[in-house]
Amino acid sequence: MAARATWKGFLRLGQLVCSVGLYTAVSTSDRVSLHMVNRKTGHRLQRRFVDAETGKVVEREEQVKGYEVDSGDFIVLEPEEIAEVTPKGDKALTIESFLPCGEVDDLYFDRPYYLRPADEASQASFAVIREGLRKKKVAAVASAVLFRRPRSLLIRAYDDGLIATTLNYDYEVRSAQEAFEDIAEVKMEPEMLDLARHIIETKAGRFQPETFDDRYDDALAELVRAKMEGRKIAPPKQSTAKVVSLLDALRESAGLAGGADKKAPAKKSTAKKAAAKKVPARRSSPASTRKAG
Repeated sequence: MAARATWKGFLRLGQLVCSVGLYTAVSTSDRVSLHMVNRKTGHRLQRRFVDAETGKVVEREEQVKGYEVDSGDFIVLEPEEIAEVTPKGDKALTIESFLPCGEVDDLYFDRPYYLRPADEASQASFAVIREGLRKKKVAAVASAVLFRRPRSLLIRAYDDGLIATTLNYDYEVRSAQEAFEDIAEVKMEPEMLDLARHIIETKAGRFQPETFDDRYDDALAELVRAKMEGRKIAPPKQSTAKVVSLLDALRESAGLAGGADKKAPAKKSTAKKAAAKKVPARRSSPASTRKAG
């Protein structure tokens, strides 16, 4: 049985309606969690809101949201005022259109959720929508009020369920043209491109997220274990990069250092033993073994 749903409502396609639940597909809860503590006492610190002018602590019932119209000048927005003007949710995830699965730019992807039927009576309607998306190889664009905000979502067939990915608004996605506008045009020698192609071909692989290492989190976990066991750990060695020309760097990366005609070195297996890890214990995810429809 799936974990508790973060949202429950109805998936609507015209007159076809089924009860569904959204479940978090990505979570950071298994990361090493650190807290702020008092170095002298070892006690955990509390975060309090303080008036910037008086320096006094402001209790929760006196805290309201505000919009700064000028430096230090705020328009106060009461919770009731915000609730009155913001869109009201009808607990419906309404499908508005269909498009090819690859048509949406990844820049617009925000957060993925698993979408599944919420009860036995909705199984058949849910399956019709899922298999329709899979057969036509399309995704559905839907709208809903989620967590008090209107959102657009991209819904795709995935394994026995659906993936609903919230989409960023257009104004939230920054211009690629502005980001890349000052990149200079570079004239490359044919050998450079040939070497680059060779490197890419020799390092071709498959997407295997289970092999990705979170070295930061692993280092924190090892540090916590070492402190608990009263031992010291040596800091990782820093690699030093030697200064070489771009062409020499490409040759060396392709296994052709010194210009000799060598074959690119075979890719070695870097599989490592899975060490028992008590701080923290991560759950393995089967998501990498599933395929979107």
